[in-house]
Amino acid sequence: MSNKNNTYLSSKPRYEILDGLRGVAAMLVVVFHIFETYSAGPLYQVINHGYLAVDFFFVLSGFVIGYAYDDRWNRMSTWNFVKRRLIRLHPMVVFSMVLGLLLFYFGGGKAFPAVDHASAGMVLLVFLWSLTLIPLPPSMDIRGWQETSPLDGTAWTLQWEYLANLIYALVIRHLNKLWLAVCVCLFALLTVNLTMNIDVFHVFTSRSYAAYTVIGGWSLTPDQLVIGATRLLYPFFMGLLISRVGKLFSVRGGFWWCSLVIASILAMPRIGGETHMWMNGLYECLCILCVFPLLVMTGAGSKVTDSRSMAVCKWLGEISYPLYISHFPFLYLQMAWKSCHENTPLMVHVIVGVSVFLLAVLTAWAAYKMYDVPVREWLKKKLYSK
Repeated sequence: MSNKNNTYLSSKPRYEILDGLRGVAAMLVVVFHIFETYSAGPLYQVINHGYLAVDFFFVLSGFVIGYAYDDRWNRMSTWNFVKRRLIRLHPMVVFSMVLGLLLFYFGGGKAFPAVDHASAGMVLLVFLWSLTLIPLPPSMDIRGWQETSPLDGTAWTLQWEYLANLIYALVIRHLNKLWLAVCVCLFALLTVNLTMNIDVFHVFTSRSYAAYTVIGGWSLTPDQLVIGATRLLYPFFMGLLISRVGKLFSVRGGFWWCSLVIASILAMPRIGGETHMWMNGLYECLCILCVFPLLVMTGAGSKVTDSRSMAVCKWLGEISYPLYISHFPFLYLQMAWKSCHENTPLMVHVIVGVSVFLLAVLTAWAAYKMYDVPVREWLKKKLYSK
C-alpha cells in the first residue's frame, strides 16, 4: 500500500470557538427535544426553533471539512479521507445504536405501540443494519415514526453528513471557488423553496403541520428526501465556500456573543402564528442563508483570550457530538413515560425532564472519555502506519 494511502496526517489546530458553539447548539437540541414531548405541534413548541441547530451543524461541517482537508489531497487518497471520517464519526454511531437497542423495549406503550409488536429477530436485524448507517426502508420501521434510524432518531443527520463527506471527496473538492459559489446560489433557492413553502417539486402535500419551516429529513418519502437534501446542500456548500474564501471577522468576546446569538435563534418563539405563517418561513430562511454563515465567520475569526472561556469551549466541543448522537434513545423513554402518566403532577414531569437532560449529558461525557477517545486511538493504530 502506498504511503499516500496509509499515513495518518496530524490534525490541524482547532477553532475553539466553533467547538464551543457546536456544544451550545447540542445542549439546546436536547432541551428542545425534551420540551417537544409536551408540545401540541410546531406552532406551540417551547424552545421553538431548536431544529435549526441541524442546519447550523451543516454549515460548521462544511467549513471544518474545507479547512481540514482542502490543502491535503496531494498527500491523502480518497480512501484515506474516508477512513479518517469513519474513525472520527462512527464509534459514537455504534455506541448510540447499542444504547438504542438496549432501551428499545422500554419505550413502547401508547407512545409507540409498534414497539410492543416488534419481534426480537426484526429488532436485531434493524440494529445490525443501523450499524452501517444506511437508511432503513419504511418496511423495516419498528417504532412507527417512519424514521430511517428507529433506534436513534438523530442519526438521520449523520446519514446526510456521510453523504456530504463522500460527495466532497469525489466531486466538490475539485470545484474552484467560482463554481462553488454558483452551487451556493442555486442551493439557496432550494432553501427559499422550503422555508417559504413554495414547493416547486410538488412534494409537500402532506406538510401542513410543518409548513414554513425546515422540519423534516428523516424518512425515505419523496417530501422528506427533498427536505433533507435542501437542509444539507446550502449550509454545507456555504461552509466550504467560507473556508476557501477565508473572509473572517474578529469580535472581542466572540464565543460569548456568538453563543448568545445561536441560543436566541434556537429559543425564538414561533413567529407569525397560524395567520401569518410566512413570517416564520422568512425568519428561518434568513437564519440559514445569512446568520449562520456570519456566526461561523465570526466564530472562526475571533480568539479565546482567557483560560475560563478556553476551558468552556474545550468541554463543550468534546461533548457536542457524543451528546447529539446519543441523547435520543433517552427521549424515547421520556415520551413513553409521559404517555402513561398524563395526570402526574407538573413537578414530577419537571423532575423527569431535568433528569433526562442530566442523564444524556453524563452519558455523553462518559462515552467520550471511556469509549470514543480510546476507540478512535485504537483505530488509528490499526488502520494507519506510523
